[in-house]
Amino acid sequence: MLPTFDDIQRAAERISPIARRTPVMTSRTFNAQFGGEAFFKCENFQTGGAFKIRGASNAIFALAPEVRAKGVVTYSSGNHAQATAIAARHAGIPATIVMPDDAPKSKLAATRGYGATVVQYDRMRENRTVIGERIAKETGATIVPPFDHADVAAGQGTAAKELLEEVPDLDALVVCVGGGGLISGCAIAAKAMRPGIRVFGVEPEGADDFRQSIEAGRIIEIPPPSTIADGLRTLAPGKITFEAVKQNVEKIVLVSDDEIRAAVRFLLFRMKLLAEPSGAVATAAVMHAKVPAGLGRVGIVISGGNVDPDVLAGCF
Repeated sequence: MLPTFDDIQRAAERISPIARRTPVMTSRTFNAQFGGEAFFKCENFQTGGAFKIRGASNAIFALAPEVRAKGVVTYSSGNHAQATAIAARHAGIPATIVMPDDAPKSKLAATRGYGATVVQYDRMRENRTVIGERIAKETGATIVPPFDHADVAAGQGTAAKELLEEVPDLDALVVCVGGGGLISGCAIAAKAMRPGIRVFGVEPEGADDFRQSIEAGRIIEIPPPSTIADGLRTLAPGKITFEAVKQNVEKIVLVSDDEIRAAVRFLLFRMKLLAEPSGAVATAAVMHAKVPAGLGRVGIVISGGNVDPDVLAGCF
């Protein structure tokens, strides 16, 4: 069941005690190169360093008190892990996070630092969903998935709601795509607030499960992907997010790892914004003309800024 704009409005109220209203920034240098006006929604300044707190907190805070008290469990390479841990700590409940053993060290440390129990697994040999379901069954905890959940997607959609409240006359919105929770919620919010807006999703070339799925008209699962954008290494779209993207997103475009690195460098040196590679893919798509020309006023979501020093060094 897809979230509605009413769900997104309710989510905005529900998450207000924990999620920040992040700034929108511009760059004359970027605009001159792009040939239009770009407005960057800076979720790298969000609680936990990424947009994920919006969806995780909405899903957790929406639980009935007796259900919430039993705790939550999720699986994530990093940003949703941290967000779930932060929201669970805020709610005073236990959280168990299933994380791959190659997750960025900074994200592992932060998740543990927020008080969650971390269970690691080998992404090449083990299935994180199966592990999470087993833990939920053993503990009675509720699974809060990273993306394929109506409350999670509704929470993520509050980012676009805020952006369009601040810049209401956008012609297009460009959003990164991993599992699709962010773009699903953002596209639903954007279309409700500005029906004629064009929405584009962006994936790394090495992790294009969504593009393949949309083109095939069915969910396609890919092998474990290889890309510098660790937060976008999903194997397949979710059922909810696939349907939301199919209905509301004009096209999924691809960027290379080198284009992502260039976007990270631009954001850091020209705008003084630290973005993780996953957070920079939407910027990369606009920088490198992967979206149609002549879009005019474009919203770009910088989805997060949690990056290991060694990964950041690899962008230079």
